[in-house]
Amino acid sequence: MYPIQKPSRSEFVPIRHLSYHVLQWGTPSPDKTPLVMVHGWMDVAASFQFVIDALKDDYWVIAPDWRGYGLTETPNTDNFFFPDYLADLDQLLDHYVGERQVNLLGHSMGGHIASMYAGIRPERIMKLINLEGFGMPATRPAQAPSRLAKWMDELKALQRGEMDLRPYPSLEAVAQRLIKTNPRLGTDKAHWLAQHWARANEQGEWRILGHAAHKVVNAQLFKTDETQAIYERITAPTLCVVASSDSMNQWWNDRYTLDEFKQRIAVVPNLTHAVIEDAGHMLHHDQPDVLAKLIEEFLSLKSVT
Repeated sequence: MYPIQKPSRSEFVPIRHLSYHVLQWGTPSPDKTPLVMVHGWMDVAASFQFVIDALKDDYWVIAPDWRGYGLTETPNTDNFFFPDYLADLDQLLDHYVGERQVNLLGHSMGGHIASMYAGIRPERIMKLINLEGFGMPATRPAQAPSRLAKWMDELKALQRGEMDLRPYPSLEAVAQRLIKTNPRLGTDKAHWLAQHWARANEQGEWRILGHAAHKVVNAQLFKTDETQAIYERITAPTLCVVASSDSMNQWWNDRYTLDEFKQRIAVVPNLTHAVIEDAGHMLHHDQPDVLAKLIEEFLSLKSVT
């Protein structure tokens, strides 16, 4: 089992009628700018443990489980509305820091949420770190009818149980599933992560801590012009980190490329790029030491106004 270096503190806070699970590391202080970390799709806040262990300084880190993930309460819903993540984050910051600025880091879906939030509430973000937060492929208005039809079909499939996440017979099986998805993940880390990624039910089956409704397609088309208009309003110095392994090509083939993402995010006014070698999409698992060094170097830079 992976030996953690910096234990987290777990608590539940009321956010928008939900009991939100939040992990914290480090020592809260009015003299520190909090580092808020938000995870990606089908992940949990504990996923950042390896990077936090590799950080040299005593950062005050705040990391929530998004609604319907981890130990955060799942709303009574059959699909998830993307702007809810933005509103949840807004009120989480209200709860923990009030009007103070934060450094905001997000991975994958969380990276896209973090980037959107930084453009919507630019005054709240001191520095922004986007870890493979690509957003989605561009869409066309003509796709709207088929997208809405697919959304309605998937809601019915969810009700029939056809989109349920498969159970696992043991914690070992969960760990092996994580390794299968990411062969770079060490056995010790996989076993540690598995106990935070899944829970055993009364039948002894291990269930992933992610609601099946997250698999339902978004009814709304992804609008790149709106996304870029938000990116343009980001005032925080921004670090965009990608892995040397091109996960975009693995997911989307030619429908959405890394070059296209770079063109989108190029509108961010104060942008720095970095590539982590020998890493895949879960770069915070694959190269936590390298990523931690990048984070600390970026956060230590003096902002130029």
